[in-house]
Amino acid sequence: MPANANEALVLALPKGRILKEVMPLVRKAGIEPEAAFEDEHSRQLTFATNHPEISIIRVRSFDVATFVAFGAAHLGVAGSDVLMEFNYSEIYAPLDLGIGKCRLSVAEPVDLAGRDDPRRWSHVRVATKYPDITRRHFAARGVQAECIKLNGAMELAPSLGLCRRIVDLVSTGATLKANGLVEVEQIAEISSRLAVNRAALKTRPEQMMHWIDRFREASEGMANAA
Repeated sequence: MPANANEALVLALPKGRILKEVMPLVRKAGIEPEAAFEDEHSRQLTFATNHPEISIIRVRSFDVATFVAFGAAHLGVAGSDVLMEFNYSEIYAPLDLGIGKCRLSVAEPVDLAGRDDPRRWSHVRVATKYPDITRRHFAARGVQAECIKLNGAMELAPSLGLCRRIVDLVSTGATLKANGLVEVEQIAEISSRLAVNRAALKTRPEQMMHWIDRFREASEGMANAA
């Protein structure tokens, strides 16, 4: 359940590569975490900020949506891939922050792609971190998708005989190419969004809207400066 109005707001940020893109935006919104946040060796996960009413937690990118949906965090930065996969009704995502841009695609070995036509598939077996998105995508055109859930190293699946196709995030395509794979179908364009807990927005509207507006201004400012 969301914290009461007297407790600090919690902002959930994703660990890993995307954090480097997220932090300039967070700082432009006026939020500066305590010094320990920059310590790569620290095991601390909760951080105070320059605003007593807001703290930061640093969690796995896939967990941001869960923390926000269940009210453990009031705001978070989550990829649209994560929001699409979990599809939590408790989350409101009012802002596309314009960072973390990539695409969710279907890929297969180069030699298979040369003689393959995705439009003729009736059944497909794929390795993916996104089984729900994958099933919905293929079901929309009458294709049955058998999904093998992997949390990483998807590119190994075809070469090791696990399955011939994968669904994964693609940025430059270099990792696919290095593993003899090629995109054959795009499912969605992906970017990071501001995720908001709906209950917190109802119970603490002024405070929540203040930070939504700050993130909107920060995002627009960075886009204009680019």
